[in-house]
Amino acid sequence: MKTLFYIMLTAGVLYACGEGNHDHTSNAEIKGHTETRVLQHPDWSKNATIYEVNIRQHTPEGTFSAFEKDIPRLKTMGVDVLWLMPVHPIGEINRKGGLGSHYSVKDYKAVNPAYGSMDDFKRMVRTAHDHGMKVIIDWVANHSAFDNIWTKDHLEYYLLDTAGKIQPPLGTDWTDVAQLNYENKALWTAMTDALKFWVRECDVDGFRCDVAEKVPTEYWNEARMALDSIKPVFMLAEAEKKEHHLKAFDMSYTWEFMHITNEFAKGKKTLADIDNYIAKQDTAFPRSAYRMYFTTNHDENSWNGTGYERLGNARQVMDVLAFTIGGMPLMYSGQEGGEQYPDGKAHRLSFFEKDTVHWNDYKYQDFYSKLLHLHHDNPAMWNGEFGGDFRRIKTSSDDVLYCFLRTKDQNQVLVLLNFSDKPRSVDFISELPQGEFLSIFNAQSLTLFDKGDQELPAYGYQVFVKK
Repeated sequence: MKTLFYIMLTAGVLYACGEGNHDHTSNAEIKGHTETRVLQHPDWSKNATIYEVNIRQHTPEGTFSAFEKDIPRLKTMGVDVLWLMPVHPIGEINRKGGLGSHYSVKDYKAVNPAYGSMDDFKRMVRTAHDHGMKVIIDWVANHSAFDNIWTKDHLEYYLLDTAGKIQPPLGTDWTDVAQLNYENKALWTAMTDALKFWVRECDVDGFRCDVAEKVPTEYWNEARMALDSIKPVFMLAEAEKKEHHLKAFDMSYTWEFMHITNEFAKGKKTLADIDNYIAKQDTAFPRSAYRMYFTTNHDENSWNGTGYERLGNARQVMDVLAFTIGGMPLMYSGQEGGEQYPDGKAHRLSFFEKDTVHWNDYKYQDFYSKLLHLHHDNPAMWNGEFGGDFRRIKTSSDDVLYCFLRTKDQNQVLVLLNFSDKPRSVDFISELPQGEFLSIFNAQSLTLFDKGDQELPAYGYQVFVKK
């Protein structure tokens, strides 16, 4: 990776020069790296929660204006960041299904007319801001639609085959999209110009970057610096690369964790695998990095099954783990409705057709709201280096019980999870923290479990907060 540092001999520290000379630097050393982190997160992000919005499926209308009406509910539920799946016009050449993939972008500076107008989009962003929320949009930098406007005047932006024609990304079945060529620096300029358009013209607060590892890290570094020259933005990488966190991205995915949970539900992983995952995070990623934890998203729901299909009776207890273990919790359109049809059958949202979410009276909204508000309000739950330390609390049944403590200064949260299909008494081996702890779900006291007066139900959970 190319780096550009100026040494301030008098101060004895490193800093990075960037466009606009904004104060987005830090001299915090990253474990496992020889470089110094130069990225600083936007102040508002330290305790943020995130919600992925599928505009097409979120409402019967499938429009920006219809979704805008749901913003107050999401705010009340505890959502801070709205991540919108791609809002751009969708390509028609090689289109899959009737409506096509959101990730086949026809014009990087326009909105899908099926969702509404650009004015509708801007009004929706203003409404979110008026409710104290941030908006990031999905960005597909690795490939575009075959009929993207660039294919007419800028064929040189694309990776061409031996016949001089644009082609799909190599080694994939993504036949509806064309591979861009990042060896051409003119593409870098054009792509960054399009990113800057949405910040300047629409006041979006950042981007979720699709298959970010397929685009050169140096490009993302350059793009982030350009965007921060307009205003501090928030960048989420659909990737798990630690170097992304040095200069470009605030947050990355925890795909590995999610796959462990899926395998655990199949009996192929144990709770010890979760311990091993947590133990290696200090060297796998910088302490400053935000990691995004989830049990569902648009990919999982549509292609691999709903949370209940993949996790079975452990769905909610696994949700509690994902929302409290140490990263920013993600929700997806319809998750609070159970990802189900009204008859209880699993509802995988169609990817290429209209398939409206069934909200089912928001039957899990209170459950998720308690977890989201805890994350936002309690510093022990905050993101990255702003959050609390993790400590496993040992019990005599660690094969099925998972208990841990998060601590930040005087703030403590103790999480108790039962991954067994039977009720369990909790025999603590590790010393418990001092003080009174009450459950966010039913105000029960931790003392009841410590004394053996209360069992944890099958696939039960409790989250205790120190008063």
